[in-house]
Amino acid sequence: MDERPLRLITSSPLDALARTVEALLVVASAPLPLEDLAAAADDDVERVEAALRLVGERHSEGRSGIVLEHVAGGYAFRASREAAGACSRLFERPVQRSLSQAALETLAIVAYLGPCTRPEITRIRGVAAEATVANLLERGLIAEAGRDDAPGGAIRYRVTPLFERVFGLASLAELPRLDDFEGDAETIRERLHVVAAQRGA
Repeated sequence: MDERPLRLITSSPLDALARTVEALLVVASAPLPLEDLAAAADDDVERVEAALRLVGERHSEGRSGIVLEHVAGGYAFRASREAAGACSRLFERPVQRSLSQAALETLAIVAYLGPCTRPEITRIRGVAAEATVANLLERGLIAEAGRDDAPGGAIRYRVTPLFERVFGLASLAELPRLDDFEGDAETIRERLHVVAAQRGA
């Protein structure tokens, strides 16, 4: 007796859920936590977790041009390592050419210190950051990441997977160390430490 149809029927519900999870990850602009995926898929967390394993098998290095990864407390797709160069050529030039110095400085702060708030960005740069943050949000290079615990609960921001793709990074771990910069590295480091100390106070 051919068991293939039976196996197909048995795995079909999970396959369908895996396709739904794939779609959610594709349309999302930021990593999605497991609970959010389960709520959007209207399914159990355990089943969504199993579906994510299936999606991860389908989208792994060497098998797919996009790879599933767990990052920033959620799940997201990123370009595979072998496709990273092509993605950089597609995104990097037009985006970087149109980014102002203020935008690049703000991106650097959020990448190194994030999640961080707009007041923290303002303190580090020494100028108002409202317009720059709004522009980066619109471009999808940064995203909201909860609120600060301090009174008033300022919104915190982090860089997105699109930021990593634009700048050719497999992950934030590939960012250059501050020690690798010449010139104002010490000033940058001191300012970051001041803000970090204020956050920890």
